[in-house]
Amino acid sequence: MLLKATRGGLDAGLRSVGEREVAFYSQAAPLMPGGPFPRCYDAEYSSGRFHLLLEDLSETHLVLTEWPLPPNVEACERIVDTWAMFHAFWWRHPRLGREVGTFLDAAALAKIAAEYRERYERFAVTLGDRLWSGARAVYARVFDARERLYTPARLYAVYTRAHGDAHVWNLLYPRDGAASGIRLIDWDGWRVGRGVSDLAYMMAVHWFPERRARLEAQLIERYHTGLLAHGVTGYGLDSLWEDYRLSVIGHLAIPVWQQSYGFHASIWWPHLHRILAAFEDLGCAALPLVVPRPACWPRGAGSYASTPHSRSFRKPSRPGRAALAP
Repeated sequence: MLLKATRGGLDAGLRSVGEREVAFYSQAAPLMPGGPFPRCYDAEYSSGRFHLLLEDLSETHLVLTEWPLPPNVEACERIVDTWAMFHAFWWRHPRLGREVGTFLDAAALAKIAAEYRERYERFAVTLGDRLWSGARAVYARVFDARERLYTPARLYAVYTRAHGDAHVWNLLYPRDGAASGIRLIDWDGWRVGRGVSDLAYMMAVHWFPERRARLEAQLIERYHTGLLAHGVTGYGLDSLWEDYRLSVIGHLAIPVWQQSYGFHASIWWPHLHRILAAFEDLGCAALPLVVPRPACWPRGAGSYASTPHSRSFRKPSRPGRAALAP
């Protein structure tokens, strides 16, 4: 068995992570017997300290690659299949947001937005001219659109259980390669939200543009096929792509929060460049919620799709840095 417990030196803002992971194993995991996560034998949180007694998988599983090297294509496909199965199980689950997890209301979202803006302002001051004008323009546009982007109705139009920190080093891969054997670990950032945000975290935050250009579309489509195969209905591929782009916009916050929590620059600086590249490559600046649609626009014009990923929307020209300016 493996003991996971509170460690010293955590930023004050991160001390609640143990409480969330204990909640996952004590409240959520029992509702998904045989789910793709380690068995938990004991979970307790009290007075800011926690411990988990987990199944030791070291003989049967391994961390797939050395950080920051991404997995090969076959492994990525199996990881996406696992996420599709997991997210489909929790898709609009009747316990979510009620007995397990919470739906954020407008006041909670406004509080998060205010803290994000404050941290970004410190982030921008700290970086100075290293935060280039195009990047500042993207953040300015997103902050301007935040009230339209993040409303309870918008966030929870479809929902499932999202991991929240779904990079490939937060899973254990079976040594024998069996796809059904993947185990998802480190559940201290889970929330009720968009499932595809986990894929955006894996790809848009952690992959360079060349790899995304080769694999992103096929993996998104594979994920969609997996959702449908596991019983999800009423969720088209176009809607999935829109949610993926909205997740990319949300993940712009990741390097800001990481820098503010004292993460090493070798982590958040590449994240900043990769997530901004994804914002540009995927045409996120053209999303109607980011750029309010003038009444004179014909229906469907200036749609968000900037790549062949979404075939039922017209493809505008690739938005260069000038298109991201205020």
